[in-house]
Amino acid sequence: MAQRREVTDVSLPLVSFRSTYTFLADGAVVTSDSTLRFRDRGEVETSLVANGFRVLEVRDAPDRPGREFVFVAQRAT
Repeated sequence: MAQRREVTDVSLPLVSFRSTYTFLADGAVVTSDSTLRFRDRGEVETSLVANGFRVLEVRDAPDRPGREFVFVAQRAT
């Protein structure tokens, strides 16, 4: 199987892309269109608290500092 992904639209906070899968055995092609919504740090923290968690720490992702966060949270008692 061969696969390809291409970004089809960027309208932040939404990013749309198309995945195309080509099956080598018979040449069949399947496409899948998807849209991701990227929330900022404040939105994620608010959502965690609203759903019963305490945010203990927010770290930078080691391979993407300043671009991706790792949230350490604990269910509030």
